[in-house]
This record gives sequence, C-alpha cells and structure tokens, in this order.
Amino acid sequence: MADKITIIAHSGDMDKIYSALIVANGALAMGMEATIFFTFWGLQRLKKGALEKGPLSKMNFLGLGKWMVKRRMQKAKVASLEKMLQDFKELGGKVMACDMTMEIMGITPEDLRQDLIDEYCAVGSYIQEARNSSVTLFI
Repeated sequence: MADKITIIAHSGDMDKIYSALIVANGALAMGMEATIFFTFWGLQRLKKGALEKGPLSKMNFLGLGKWMVKRRMQKAKVASLEKMLQDFKELGGKVMACDMTMEIMGITPEDLRQDLIDEYCAVGSYIQEARNSSVTLFI
C-alpha cells in the first residue's frame, strides 16, 4: 500500500472544503501523495467562480455565520480556499472530477476550472486510487 491519501469531497460547504484541503496539503507536506475526488456538491465548488461560494455547514445564519468565520480566519492569517487549492496543485496534488455527477447536475467541462482538474472519471477511478491508498476520507 502506497504512502498516499485519497479524499472524497462530497460536500460543498466552505468548512468541509477547507478540511479536505488542509488534510490533503498536510499529507503532501509530509511527503505523501494526495488525491481529492470531487463529487456532487463538492464538485460544484470547482465551477468557475464558485470555490468560495459554499455555505458554512453549521450555524450559517443566512450567511452571517460564514462572514464571521471568514473574518476570524483572515485575522488568524488562514489562507483562502483559492490559495490552498493552488498550493495543493503546486505540491503535486491530484484533482479528480466525477463525470457521473457532471451528467446528473448538467455540468460540462467548460463550466469547471479545467486548470485544476487532472482527470474526469467515474467511481472506478476513485476506487483504484483508494485501493492504493493508506488513508481514505469522506468529507
């Protein structure tokens, strides 16, 4: 089994996308390979201009909770999702986009940030990544 992590990003909630990227970037920094398989609402965040648009998973309060959390994150100098995703790619992270989700939700490759996506694929490709990973997560 490889020194590798594979994460399913199912949720499009801001805090959950942060969690996926923080864990994946940490793994890359520790010398592991890292793959994130974006599906369903997680895939929505890869649409052009949509990365920062996800709601907060808990205590969203019609957007006020997200605003408060983002302010606290800025004060703590936490990198933006955009910066974390760029770091993930620069460190060699792999992004997989679920083509079944694309079909179900009417998403085309042109809707997505193609500069980030390494592979448009089905669940079999995810299973192969997970099969060869020492760590798998569902977020």
